[in-house]
Amino acid sequence: MKIGYYPGCTSQGTSREFEKSSRLVLDILGVELVEVPEWICCGASPGHQHSKLLSASLNVYNLARASELGLPVMTTCAMCYHRLAYVNDLRHSEPELYAQAERAAEVTYDGGARVMHLLELLAELGPEKLREPLQKPLDGLKAACYYGCLLTRPPRFATAGGDAEEPRAMDEVLAAVGAEPVEWTHRTECCGASFTFSREDVVERLSGKVLEAARYAGADCVVVSCPMCQLNLDIHQRGASRALELEKRLKMPVVFLTELLGLAYGIKSKELELNRHFTSTRELVKRLG
Repeated sequence: MKIGYYPGCTSQGTSREFEKSSRLVLDILGVELVEVPEWICCGASPGHQHSKLLSASLNVYNLARASELGLPVMTTCAMCYHRLAYVNDLRHSEPELYAQAERAAEVTYDGGARVMHLLELLAELGPEKLREPLQKPLDGLKAACYYGCLLTRPPRFATAGGDAEEPRAMDEVLAAVGAEPVEWTHRTECCGASFTFSREDVVERLSGKVLEAARYAGADCVVVSCPMCQLNLDIHQRGASRALELEKRLKMPVVFLTELLGLAYGIKSKELELNRHFTSTRELVKRLG
């Protein structure tokens, strides 16, 4: 199975372990990634905050290049997914802006490329396919599946996690390899996103509430499929504990979905780069063998 691949910028830096684990897992599952030629940054938060035309132009260009492959285009980053899916919607919702973006990017794009997030791809492979390479089932692992904001909202075009209010795609993927997704209250609450650069206090408070909810639900870890969510929930745990005045400091492992799948498929934690996380994953890895 071949699929177009838009890496995005964070896969080259702060979330390289997500990209590496995704490539390893997809290779095991028989998915061949064909990288979008000459892709550029999607603009992420700064781009669409600064200019709707800039954001649209960057991603009209990316999807025009992706459409040359004649394949669905997949990305591992929730923000990249959101920005690319936005452009496909823009063609119908704001045709004048879409036309301006095509002129600015000096491309023509017919809106025909299907945009997918990694989570959507894994869910569509189905539980039987996900179980085929299983070597070390995640039996007994209680996982809080965290979707955040961008995978399901707005539901008009962002549906990678499933239902906007009660997404279950990640739960289903993990259950297929033996984990026990917990029921909890904060699966789609915001972690603070890019406020991490300007209002750290906001991020500490919001991410702290997510982590505390996961702990209250009895989770052994929080599982994410968004680089920004992983960073916010992972790096701010000390500050979040102070912000919420918690008696017991938060020490919750925050891992990417593909890292857990990699462990279940027998890939070593060192190869998955689980040691790059700020909050230790050592006990989690030890428990899973």
